[in-house]
Amino acid sequence: MPDSEAIEFGTDGWRGIIAENFTFANVCKVTRAIARYLETAYDRDRPVLVGYDTRFLAESFAQTAAEILAAQGWSVRMVDRDCPTPVLAYCAREFHTVGALMFTASHNPAIYCGIKYIPDYAGPATTEITDAIAAFLDAAEIAVSEPGTITAFNPAIDYQNYLLTLLDCDRLRQAHLLVKYDALYSTSRGYLDVLLRQCGCRVETLHDRRDVLFGGGVPEPNGEQLRELVQAVQCDRADLGVATDGDSDRFGIVDEQGNRLEPIQVLLVLVRHLVEQKGQSGAIVRTVATTHLLDSLAQHYGLKSIETAVGFKHIGQVMRQTEVLIGGEESGGLSIGSHIPEKDGILAGLLVAEAIACAQKPLSVLVAEVIAIAGGMRFNYRIDYCLNAAAKQIVLATFQTDPPLTIAGVSVQSIGHKDGVKLYLEDDSWVLLRASGTEPLLRVYVEARSPLQQQQMTAQLKDFIDQILTHG
Repeated sequence: MPDSEAIEFGTDGWRGIIAENFTFANVCKVTRAIARYLETAYDRDRPVLVGYDTRFLAESFAQTAAEILAAQGWSVRMVDRDCPTPVLAYCAREFHTVGALMFTASHNPAIYCGIKYIPDYAGPATTEITDAIAAFLDAAEIAVSEPGTITAFNPAIDYQNYLLTLLDCDRLRQAHLLVKYDALYSTSRGYLDVLLRQCGCRVETLHDRRDVLFGGGVPEPNGEQLRELVQAVQCDRADLGVATDGDSDRFGIVDEQGNRLEPIQVLLVLVRHLVEQKGQSGAIVRTVATTHLLDSLAQHYGLKSIETAVGFKHIGQVMRQTEVLIGGEESGGLSIGSHIPEKDGILAGLLVAEAIACAQKPLSVLVAEVIAIAGGMRFNYRIDYCLNAAAKQIVLATFQTDPPLTIAGVSVQSIGHKDGVKLYLEDDSWVLLRASGTEPLLRVYVEARSPLQQQQMTAQLKDFIDQILTHG
């Protein structure tokens, strides 16, 4: 029997372990709930899209969902192969649809799958929408007089042609960049490599095939997962290394020296590029877990900076309400104001290549220059505690009611509650504690002004949390 209690919508849809709680029965349950929501929000004269990533059974789950939607009277257009999330989101808006169902667990390990509803505005569903869907999980099916149809479509050309309009392809062609591209067995193969080549880059690929086990790793473009990309860049002296996660909404970047860039470094480079090289303006939107260097850079260019809760759905909501230059998060997601309000790892890789081409400087130089403009290096660190819900709540409640007055000798200036608990220190360093929206973790983020301060802050926080857990 399908289990409604096993279905919980996090910051990016519902995810579960395949055959444990992510079952065909529960997929049917969620799909019917989405169909009931669509019935309340749209007329049936517009289609609904269905897509999936490269995971085990993802296509079968998607086919099952398509059949349920058609049985409920909806016209369904299903992708003809695995598809990036940002591509499906773009099509949801451009094809005048009622939205899309995407089967993906993004960067999670291979044992996971997930389903997310993408509304017709092409960004993540708001909490109000996912709450409305959840309310229909135990609702009865709708009786319809005439079922809908299922047709296949290829979204690649429309999306690729659109993305090319956002880029200075002439400058890219003049640069003749050598780019190493690691697909990490993801959906971006046939998209990012094709677009780079269309822009005149010489592209050499790694792991550009489907593998439901992701080569024994995880489809997350950071850390150890980029080891082979780093080696490839160094071996052939490439100008750039690019990668995406499983559904291509997050990015990984390696500079010409083989350094793995932090997402915040990429965001800084792209802010400068968009302002100085492309003459664009607008607010810079970041999450509470993302570097304050973006605020400093916004101030340098006379732009507004906006802080949101963690989860790109909050950034996307701001993008739909105001003029935005760029929105980004420390976990490797970004989009720009002229694009969709959804993170796009394909676009990110292309924009970094464009920044190198326009500046005619190595990426490592661009990173060093923009950090200097923003006021100097910050040192970020994250600790993940695997805790049950009760333990997470105890830690968060203690920091809310009885937080430390100083951290590493620096006074706590103010406390924010936008997402978890954020302690703002007098020297503009900060600490954030929040429960993960996709995994059973308590995440602790630190941004310091020196490596020593970061070590001291981390050690003090660890001791404080251990004391809470011991005596809580």
